[in-house]
Amino acid sequence: MSFISIKNINKTFDDNNVLKDINIDIEEGEVVGILGRSGSGKSVLINMLRGIKEYRPDSGKIIYNLAICKSCLTVDTPSKSGNSCSCGGKFEAEEIDFWNSDRKIFAAIRRRISIMLQRNFALYDEETVIENVLEAIPTGEYEEKLYRALDLLEMVQMNHRITHIARDLSGGEKQRVVLARQIAKNPMLFLADEPTGTLDPQTAKYIHETLKEGVKNEGITMLITSHWPEVMKQLSDTVIWLDNGEIVDKGSSATVVEKFLETVPLPKQINEYKTGSTIIDIEKAKKYYYSIDRGVVKAVDEISLKINEGEIFGIVGLSGSGKTTLSRMLVGLTEPSSGEINVRLGDQWIDMNISGPLGRGRIIPYIGLLHQEYSLYPHRSVLENLTESISLEFPAEFAKMKAIEVLKAVGFDSDYAMNILNKAPEKLSVGEKHRVAIAQVLIKEPTIVILDEPTGTMDPITRVQVTDSILKARQDLNQTFLIISHDMDFVLDVCDRTALMRGGKVLKIGTPEEIVPELNPKEKEEMLTD
Repeated sequence: MSFISIKNINKTFDDNNVLKDINIDIEEGEVVGILGRSGSGKSVLINMLRGIKEYRPDSGKIIYNLAICKSCLTVDTPSKSGNSCSCGGKFEAEEIDFWNSDRKIFAAIRRRISIMLQRNFALYDEETVIENVLEAIPTGEYEEKLYRALDLLEMVQMNHRITHIARDLSGGEKQRVVLARQIAKNPMLFLADEPTGTLDPQTAKYIHETLKEGVKNEGITMLITSHWPEVMKQLSDTVIWLDNGEIVDKGSSATVVEKFLETVPLPKQINEYKTGSTIIDIEKAKKYYYSIDRGVVKAVDEISLKINEGEIFGIVGLSGSGKTTLSRMLVGLTEPSSGEINVRLGDQWIDMNISGPLGRGRIIPYIGLLHQEYSLYPHRSVLENLTESISLEFPAEFAKMKAIEVLKAVGFDSDYAMNILNKAPEKLSVGEKHRVAIAQVLIKEPTIVILDEPTGTMDPITRVQVTDSILKARQDLNQTFLIISHDMDFVLDVCDRTALMRGGKVLKIGTPEEIVPELNPKEKEEMLTD
């Protein structure tokens, strides 16, 4: 008898069938990977298994086969049937129709399910890291709980931050503490919905290793969604491939992943493109910080580079190499400690160190920037996010035409683009939100486009579509792109030249192919798929 049986599940949102007749059996201790591109229904299924009210199935059942102590309503995995409960009662086997169960049983099941979401760092912001983990441990004496919390923080490599306030952590650090909290809850089912989709490779590696050590190797049943096929191979026993709400295939991780990868198109070849003269000129730019712990931190250390008009220029390096700081200096969000940054507007050079409408204010409207931690206006529709919310006033019909055109450029087909125009961002998957955020940058037709980690939440198919859209935008609009990335494979596909950064310095500038041999072993491991 399976631990969980998903039977004939259907779910519709806004007349869109997001899950269609889904049938899955999950054994106790099994790790099931849910693979598919953004919008395929992966997150809907995860939230449905968790019991989130908005995701109640329209039809079908989710059956949990459990061991239940009738004395205290503690629930556990079916293998515990016949065992004694800590309250003195006895666990008995029972089949529970989750969404139609007694509310107390429903709540008891939910308490035994842990979940990690894509961009949700659910922590107590004003409490320390250790306090956050201690709070999640359900039972035990304080000293016992303290040692358990320290062990978990060591497992996620956050034991050096135990006294730090949660709000002061980086996104990757918060996600590691979230993982420690979720394991601390002693779950019978662990749900991970793209837990590393927005993280840099180094932090993603920590998360994957911890999921393997703290969840899979402990025999905890897990469902994990990911657009990273290699994660499916590493963690999953069985993989289910979802597409447009339907199961396309299911089987061993190696077999299904290989079939999925066969559907990923190759990016279009870069036609030889004649770039113009220099449009960005950076000379000996520095950005130094002072830290009590570390002294002088040289985030950007005397960097000089020139980027040509119409060029797609990549800046690559590991987290902390200075890539994002340099991009923020370029648009005036971070003031340089010294050095010169000039950007050409027509025939005139603008000094980006000079603020105000007579300085960098003249060029800022012509620069589009996608932050790594992008956000959409939550209470505005997709159409409004692409038009009036960013101060673009178009006649109604032209606004729709323009929005659909740019959504197609980032990988949506015409019908789906039309379908999501009036949706709120919360109705989209994280990958779809990411593409809308890129569309929000491109729709203004900026002269210079800066994309900070543009492939973070993208499935392989969408990644190729975005690659093609960048090449097309450069061809059609003569746009100049600066791409900040740790994804060397993406840079190889799309960039003309690339700068390798390490420790705040540019070590080499050349074609992406010339940069690959310069990567050290750690960079190769974390920046290259193959």
